[in-house]
Amino acid sequence: MMHAQKNDRRCGDGERQHGQAGDRARDRRAGHGFFASSTAHHHGQGSALTMPQPTDIYPRLKGHCAIVTGAGTQGEGIGTGRAIAMLLAGEGAHVALVDRDGDCVEETRRRIVEAGGQAFTLVGDVTVNADCRYFVEQTVARTGRLDILVNNVGISQPVALDEADETGWTQVIDVNVKSAMLMARHAVPAMKAGGGGSIVNISSIAGIRAHGSIAYGPSKAAMAALAREIAVLHGRDGIRANTVAPGHIMTPHAMHVLPGDMRALRRAIGPLGVEGDAWDIARAVAFLASDDARFITGVLLPVDGGVTEIGPIPAHFLAQAAIATA
Repeated sequence: MMHAQKNDRRCGDGERQHGQAGDRARDRRAGHGFFASSTAHHHGQGSALTMPQPTDIYPRLKGHCAIVTGAGTQGEGIGTGRAIAMLLAGEGAHVALVDRDGDCVEETRRRIVEAGGQAFTLVGDVTVNADCRYFVEQTVARTGRLDILVNNVGISQPVALDEADETGWTQVIDVNVKSAMLMARHAVPAMKAGGGGSIVNISSIAGIRAHGSIAYGPSKAAMAALAREIAVLHGRDGIRANTVAPGHIMTPHAMHVLPGDMRALRRAIGPLGVEGDAWDIARAVAFLASDDARFITGVLLPVDGGVTEIGPIPAHFLAQAAIATA
């Protein structure tokens, strides 16, 4: 039941990507706080890339229990799943860390515990119904409740329609959508028994605008649709469901797959002129998971620096201006 498949990546950094150190928009997060600083490296560059971590931590999740799937990160950096888990723990939640890679998720747990938080690991496959039931049952058995579920697992296969096959399509849909459905299926009764809860699906702007992947985009759009259905079906049970759609976010995984010119282009066409990082996604998730968002449900929230709101012609002119002043 607890064995992982090969040839796909579900170790939590997702497909989301990060910005430059020292961006003025994130200067306020530098310094000492609940977490130690995090450093990674640009792919193909010698300079270090620092991801300033939150310092203004609020105990608004004290007494809550959360499950975060894909809570590991490949390597020593901070991917989306790890950032979400660390921030939820920093705000007081007891976090169940779910991943199919035991080493990756143990590193997340170590960081949380060393920082004074509470977390435990659960290793298995979120595409397997029995494993999903196990994750929820173990969480309730250990903590007595379940208040928050973050469906963060995701894989991508950037192929065109004429290159797609049934096996690849099914794998992407299973990992990205089926897993979220199965986790929610078992989480909802536990949340209902405790008086309610919050589910947050991690989608992508590829579910809002076409990004050239025949299975990935539809799977991410489906995650938002799933959250809306849960919001409507279980709102009277005190359960909220929302979706965060990351875009132009730099993570350790993205550092190794995105060429430097693509990163420069992303910054050039974005209205804010910078990339985001995993902590930007974690901030949005922590808000939606908390009682601060008590009247927000069924929402799709892009966290993308405004890139989904800009048309192709303005983006072209922004890029031209950035190149001219570089």
